Parts: sequence; structure tokens; C-alpha cells
Amino acid sequence: MIVPEQREWLVKAEQSLRGAESEFANQRYDNAANRAYYACFHAAIAALIDAGVLTVEGGKTPSHAFVQSAFARELIHRRKSVPSELTSTLLDLLFLRQQADYSSIPLNDVRVKRALDKAKMLVGIVRRQSGGKKWD
Repeated sequence: MIVPEQREWLVKAEQSLRGAESEFANQRYDNAANRAYYACFHAAIAALIDAGVLTVEGGKTPSHAFVQSAFARELIHRRKSVPSELTSTLLDLLFLRQQADYSSIPLNDVRVKRALDKAKMLVGIVRRQSGGKKWD
């Protein structure tokens, strides 16, 4: 059963993923990288709530470092509910987002396409584990 807090994070993940796809299609690669990261971050929070690893009360967002480490430790390595090929996805996409947001050098389509593909994979896995339908 989906709890309200988990559903809210799933909706955010879906919206961010659609935003990333739209930004990529319009060749706004820095924005696409930003949204791809947040799609994964929000999906990871939803997955951690579902696994009972995280409780989010009062709309408080957990730290990026906590989500990254708990997602890899609990869902990839310990429970093996997420493929190991996604172990570094959150961290890789965070670095890409930071480059997009804080560097004057724009990202290129190849790097962002890879990031978007990883984001689609991660969000898709969390979506399937949460009942298989889109949440927005």
C-alpha cells in the first residue's frame, strides 16, 4: 500500500522525469541534467519510504547524502531490489547537476542523454515496485 508521503515523492519523481525529457528535447541540456537528478532523488526517497528505511514527516526533505548512501546500501547492496548497475547513479547525476548549475561550461547532449537514460531506468524500477503506474 502506498502511504501519502511516498505517493508525494513518486509524483515529484514523475514530474521531474517529464521535465528532464522535455528540456532534453528542447536542447536545454543543463536544465535536463538538473531535472534528471531530481527525478532520481525523489524516486529514491519514495523507495526508501516503501522499504521502511525512511520516515518523512511534515514535508521535511532528507539530506542528499543520506538518500544516496541509504539507497545504495539498503536497496542495492543489502536487499538487492535495485540493480547494482545503478549504484553510482545518484552520485553521478548529482555531480552532473552541480556542473550544470554552477559551471559556465554547458553540458553536451551525449552526457545528458546517458544521465536521462539512467534516470528513466531508476524511476521505472521504483514505479514498478510501487504498483507499476505513473503517479501524477
